[in-house]
Amino acid sequence: MTETLTLLTSILTITLRAGTSLIYGAIGETYTERSGILNLGVEGTMLMGAVTGFATAYYSGSVWLGLLVAMIVGAALSAMHAFLTVTMRANQVVSGLSITLFGTGLASFLGERLGPASNNYNLVGMIGPRFTPLAVPGLGEIPVLGAFFRQDLLTYALFLLVPLAWAYLYKTRNGLNLRAVGENPQTADAMGINVIKTRYLYTIVGGALIGLGGAHLSLAYAPGWAENITGGRGWIVIALVIFAMWNPARAVLGAVLFGGINAVQFRLQAGGTTIPSAYLNMLPYLITIAVLVAMTWWEALSHRIGAPAALGTPYMREDK
Repeated sequence: MTETLTLLTSILTITLRAGTSLIYGAIGETYTERSGILNLGVEGTMLMGAVTGFATAYYSGSVWLGLLVAMIVGAALSAMHAFLTVTMRANQVVSGLSITLFGTGLASFLGERLGPASNNYNLVGMIGPRFTPLAVPGLGEIPVLGAFFRQDLLTYALFLLVPLAWAYLYKTRNGLNLRAVGENPQTADAMGINVIKTRYLYTIVGGALIGLGGAHLSLAYAPGWAENITGGRGWIVIALVIFAMWNPARAVLGAVLFGGINAVQFRLQAGGTTIPSAYLNMLPYLITIAVLVAMTWWEALSHRIGAPAALGTPYMREDK
C-alpha cells in the first residue's frame, strides 16, 4: 500500500511539472484568441523563450533575469505578429506559421553553443542556475496530495495565476471588453472600446506568457538546452485552447492529461519495459490529441463549442 501511494505521488508530481509550460502557454494563447487574433506561432515562441531564458540565466547567474528575458522575447515575437495581422492586416495563419518557422530556426542557431552537440555542453548544458522543486514542510509529506507541495516556484505560481486569469476574463470589465472585441469588434468599437489597442495588448501579453512557458522547460522541467526542447508542445497548446473552449481554467485539465501520460511513459521506460522508447515518446501526444479530438467532437455535437466570432478576422475602423 505504501509503495502504491509513493508511486502515485511521484507520478502526480511529474504530471504537474510537465503540464506547467502547457498551462502558461494555454493561458497566453486564450487571451490572444479572445481578442480575435489567431496565433499559430506558439511553438516558435516557446522555443525562443526556452533558449534565451536558459542562456541568459547561465551567463548572468540569475534565473529571474532569464525568465524576464524569455518573457520579453515572447512579447517581442508576438508584437511582430500583432503588427502584421492588426496593422498590416496580413493573413493570421501565414503570419503565425512564419513566426514558428523563424523562432524554430533562430532558436536552433542561438542554441548551437548550448546543446549536447557543442563542446561547451558539459559546462553549459549540465550546469547552471535553475528553479529547483521546493517541498513545503509537512504538506509535502502527505501521500498523493503532497505532490502539489513538491513543485518549483513557477508551478506554485499557477495555483494563483489560473483562478486570477479566469476571474479577470469573466468577472471584470476589462475581461468583458476583451471578449466583446473577439466576438464583435464593430460593436465594441461603437461602445468606445479601442479594438486595435486591445488586440495589440492581449497578443503581446499572451506572447509573454508563452515565452514564460518555454523558459519553464529549460529552467525547471528539464534544465538545460536541447534542440527542439519543446517537442511540439506549442501545437498541443493550440489544441488545448480549443478543447478548453477558450476558458483558461479548463485548459488545466488538458495540460494535466498530457503531463500524466508523460509521467507514466517515463515510469515505463525507467521500469525497463520491452516497448520501444520511440513508441513511448509518442504516447503522450497520441493519447492527448485523441482525447482532445473526441471531446471537441462531442462538444460540437452538443453545440457547446464556440470560438470567438471574430477570431482570425482583421478589423480596421474604415470597415464599419
